[in-house]
Amino acid sequence: MDYPLLNIFWTMLELFLWILWFFLLFKIITDIFRSQDMGGGAKAGWTVLVILLPFIGVLVYLIVRGGSMHERDVDQARQADAAFQAYIRKAAGTAPGEGGDKPPAATGHVDDLARLAELRNSGALTDEEYQRAKDKLLA
Repeated sequence: MDYPLLNIFWTMLELFLWILWFFLLFKIITDIFRSQDMGGGAKAGWTVLVILLPFIGVLVYLIVRGGSMHERDVDQARQADAAFQAYIRKAAGTAPGEGGDKPPAATGHVDDLARLAELRNSGALTDEEYQRAKDKLLA
């Protein structure tokens, strides 16, 4: 046990900074390839600079393009959210322009079954008619 406590803290700090450095490096490389306002040559140049001269390349990239990294992150989050909302609408069977206060036009089997149940409960359909319409709808 000849490793002093201060050396343990120093080692932990070095490990933390090393992990932080790799996180930053991967974030910048991802941002380089995600950026649509740069051409292939510019992307290749930034990548070579970041890989061959990592400290200088990362610092220069952050100075030159660091402000727009946030905008690209926000745009990507918006696109992911829009795709998720579209998936939910498709899975639920509703169209994007339909409001919550008016019934959707053709929203799927769930609404059709609800309408059939309402007609049966109001007495417009008998149980046999309801069952045939339900079986036809689910077939």
